[in-house]
Amino acid sequence: MRKSSLALLALASIGLGACGYSTGDRAASGGLLGAGAGAAVGSLTGNAGTGALIGGAAGAAGGALTNSNQVDLGRPVWR
Repeated sequence: MRKSSLALLALASIGLGACGYSTGDRAASGGLLGAGAGAAVGSLTGNAGTGALIGGAAGAAGGALTNSNQVDLGRPVWR
């Protein structure tokens, strides 16, 4: 149950990581959130590094492939 809850949280984080005005903003925030979520899920299986790489790549791709009309959660905190 715990593993499936964390996997669901990771997927939700990747989806929410696509916020920002530009494609670069969405890719960066998606990559960072995906890496964190992937590391958290990967630590349960004993390989946090691989989880971070996979989650980061998935999050960056998700952020880069969306546009501001699909997901607009506002201005990024670093802007």
